[in-house]
Amino acid sequence: MPVVVPLRQHVLPHGIPVSVACAAALAAVLVILALAAPLIAPYDPATQTLLARLRPPIGFLGADPRHWLGTDQLGRDMLTRCLYGLRLSLFLSLSGTVIGLFLGTALGVAAAMGGRVADALIMGLVDVKLALPFTLVALVVIAVAGSGISVLVVVLGIAYWAHFARLVRAELMALRSLPFVEAARAVGASRTRLAMVHMLPNIVSPVVVMTTLNFSNLILLESSLSFIGLGVQPPTATLGSMVGLGRDYMASAPWIVAEPALLIFSVSLAVMLLGDFLCDRFNVRLRDR
Repeated sequence: MPVVVPLRQHVLPHGIPVSVACAAALAAVLVILALAAPLIAPYDPATQTLLARLRPPIGFLGADPRHWLGTDQLGRDMLTRCLYGLRLSLFLSLSGTVIGLFLGTALGVAAAMGGRVADALIMGLVDVKLALPFTLVALVVIAVAGSGISVLVVVLGIAYWAHFARLVRAELMALRSLPFVEAARAVGASRTRLAMVHMLPNIVSPVVVMTTLNFSNLILLESSLSFIGLGVQPPTATLGSMVGLGRDYMASAPWIVAEPALLIFSVSLAVMLLGDFLCDRFNVRLRDR
């Protein structure tokens, strides 16, 4: 019989996997670049120079040394637009994730601890939300309220709150009959104290995983909305809008799409790896093993 040798994951002295350390370093670099965009970016992201349009990145024939990552179809500096696009995309995704997390968690706790009527009403609302095509909802909201950044934050915030609500309700319902919850209820703990003190700390792990998944999904969702013209409107740059606007030049100028797409991939990968690591660290059932 062949001998199966388990793969060994290289770890640092403190027990942190090398892949997680690399993901953390990548995430830190991306965040620093996003925050320091006004200081690092060499040009204004909306400034057009038609005489310098479609210049390739440094190292390719016809490159302009003033534009390290090349220029787009309107002669705008790609490095500048990538930095500002990363900044805005991270802000939108983070804001949407926080809104969805708090809204979904609050409704999930209310459904699990509020009795049958509250449970039926909230879960009915969750079912309605999940049944509606989100693109249609986004289209209606943007058509009524406009396409500003604040509207897009709200749209992204309501995208995945139902997933948080369903997850939190399911986890709390599973915990309600466990001995430590029964003991706390026997000594007179209120429903609020049961949920906040005794039960929510035990579901941090799945909520962290859901948060990282949703953050990555919101990066892609914002990119999709911008790609079809429902996101932030030009000339404001987001990573998704840059991919959408450059799709007609993929054959002749692939860097216009490749550079923001690589940033989207890097952010999603870093967040997913960090989420898996935080899941294990916050899992109270595995903490003492």
